[in-house]
Parts: sequence; structure tokens; C-alpha cells
Amino acid sequence: MKILSIVLIIAGIFMLFSSSFSFTTKEKVIDAGPIQISADKKREVNWPTYTGGIVLAAGVILLVVSQKRK
Repeated sequence: MKILSIVLIIAGIFMLFSSSFSFTTKEKVIDAGPIQISADKKREVNWPTYTGGIVLAAGVILLVVSQKRK
């Protein structure tokens, strides 16, 4: 439970300072027998900034609850 809360806190901080991230995937365009053509496609994941605060708060609450159980 403590590890999950730390991961949530780190993810929440990252989400507060960055509203999106992008990555590139390879996608087959043509696959005709021995001939294959692929292209790089850029994808982007966006989220509202308040979600970072929610994730951060959930991590802190989970950490406090796990500390009280000891």
C-alpha cells in the first residue's frame, strides 16, 4: 500500500507540471505479401491539470492511512 501511494504521489507531481506527453508508434501502412511499408505515427496523451492534484491528493491520503494502520 505504501509503494502504491508513493507511485501516486510521483505521478501526481508529474501530472501537475506536465499536461501531456507524446510517444511514437510504428504502424503498418501497406502489407502486400513480401512488401511491407510502415510509418511512424506520433500520439499524444492529454489530461486536465486538476487531475494531477486529484492523483497527488489520493496518494497523500493513502500514505497517511497506511501510516496510521501501523
